Amino acid sequence: MALKQQIDADIKQAMLAKNQDKLRALRAIKSMILLEETKEGGTGELKPEEETRILTKAVKQRKDSADIYRQQNRADLLATEETEIAIIEQYLPKQLSEDELKEKLQAIITRIGASAPSDMGKVMGVATKELAGQTDGKAISAAVKQLLQ
Repeated sequence: MALKQQIDADIKQAMLAKNQDKLRALRAIKSMILLEETKEGGTGELKPEEETRILTKAVKQRKDSADIYRQQNRADLLATEETEIAIIEQYLPKQLSEDELKEKLQAIITRIGASAPSDMGKVMGVATKELAGQTDGKAISAAVKQLLQ
């Protein structure tokens, strides 16, 4: 089942269950999907990697907001963002652990033949494409820096 149909079905379930937090998060995802489908030059259909990119973007936005709310001691808003993050992450592929990430990055580094910190750009280009949706860019960058030292 495509992400859009899954979201629609889950919105109906959330409405019936009167789960406002889940409903709010799912409606935000649906809005992002619709905007992406109807943008100029769009085909009206999203590929799985585009769906993953949209979900990753939604999680990143909420994490950034959560950090701001944490700094401002706004526990009420922070709780809302963390709830939405948990809901959206259910639709993302399984996230890699730190060890799994380093293992995959080491394989990429070996395959590319990178050996010095100056090769970080080459490794990051391949790693961000191959590991999209499985971990965030900051984690990839930090691990690559550590592995290329």
